[in-house]
Amino acid sequence: MNAREPVKHNPNQPRTIAIAGGKGGVGKTSVALNLALTLARQDNRVLLLDGDTDLANVSIMVGLYPRKTLANVMAGECRLEDVILETDYGLHIVPGASGVQECMDMGPTESLRILRALYNLENRYDYVITDTAAGLQAAGLHMIAATELACMVVTPDPASLTDAFSLIKVLRRRGYNRIPSILVNMAQGASQARSVFQRLDAAAQRHLGISLHYMGGIWRDETLRQSVLNQKPVALLPVSDPSCRQFHTLADMLDVRLSQLPRRKAGIAAYWHKVSKRESANPKALGKPEPQTGNETPSLKHRCLKAVDEIEAVFSEAPVDPLLRYEAFTRLFALLGSTLDSDVIEIIQTGLGAFQWENLSPERKSHLAIHLRDLADQISPPAQEPQSRELIHPVLREPFYDRISFGEQDRLVRVLKEQPADISLDQLLRSLSGNDQGRS
Repeated sequence: MNAREPVKHNPNQPRTIAIAGGKGGVGKTSVALNLALTLARQDNRVLLLDGDTDLANVSIMVGLYPRKTLANVMAGECRLEDVILETDYGLHIVPGASGVQECMDMGPTESLRILRALYNLENRYDYVITDTAAGLQAAGLHMIAATELACMVVTPDPASLTDAFSLIKVLRRRGYNRIPSILVNMAQGASQARSVFQRLDAAAQRHLGISLHYMGGIWRDETLRQSVLNQKPVALLPVSDPSCRQFHTLADMLDVRLSQLPRRKAGIAAYWHKVSKRESANPKALGKPEPQTGNETPSLKHRCLKAVDEIEAVFSEAPVDPLLRYEAFTRLFALLGSTLDSDVIEIIQTGLGAFQWENLSPERKSHLAIHLRDLADQISPPAQEPQSRELIHPVLREPFYDRISFGEQDRLVRVLKEQPADISLDQLLRSLSGNDQGRS
């Protein structure tokens, strides 16, 4: 159903939070919805922007099926207020919020109309939470950059950590200087959640030079899983329920973190307006989140990162000739190996861990495993067991006469005398052993 328009106006900018994830399947949407419901339950005015590229995921989880999304607003078919859905505790949801990316492709007049409506809307709330698109697409990166706090959801799955690290790395490379908060979902307990965070934080400190913020953990339980299937979020359960209570704890952690951050002067709509103007001025530029710092003289670091961006752009355009790809990466590895130290080894280890080996066929897995074992043997040959003293220094035995093969020694002497001078060695040996068939 459509929502009634909120009557109260917030003179201050709302606190804006992006619930992000490096990959799908980490429970990002469930976290965003339950957190939004919990904040609304605490008498806050909350707007939840469903920015997932699959559109109406959030609304479906509360049993609502929107007839219109932000795409209809972009097309001029309705007003922004017409697509807002209202659910429990007065939580408002805007489905299809990923469509705001299309503002960069619209004319200045139409773009300004949409963004002005979004600006007027967001200022009516205390919190604006965005369920961002997963992955490294431009829309998801912009959604994160538009908010004052990014809460990245990870799980104990190593692939989730790798994807989250890649997301943070790309954001940092494109000018995002705020510190992300990490929420560990589907953890078995506090100890595992803290351990998972520490692994990701250690990688960020070593390779990116930043320390991440620990937001906490959400434990894996059957109630939470069933709530998704039943379209009844756990935030609607009594506060005494453990599944519901942990989202109240998360809301408290969120408020503590937000109290440590300065309020932004501009909101989500203002950010998109700046991006839209920049894209209009330079339509060929790659879509990047707005840098958080002023213009700087290009340094060696920026030149290097720009070169990497260009390689990514080339490889993402179309399938690349294998020989070209081979030459590019061979040269990169040769450059990397020119100064082989502990940092380079760490880079190589991290890079190998980022590959999705499970996608290989069994035959290719076997071939690669053999190659890696051979390479490991070259780097660190296996310790050989010491040979026995007899093999290292063979003992020379005293010569002896074999009576079993040649009989008594006097017979040997007699046979030798009887042999003709032109006898071959083979015939002589057969005669000595009594196997010469040619003699009687």
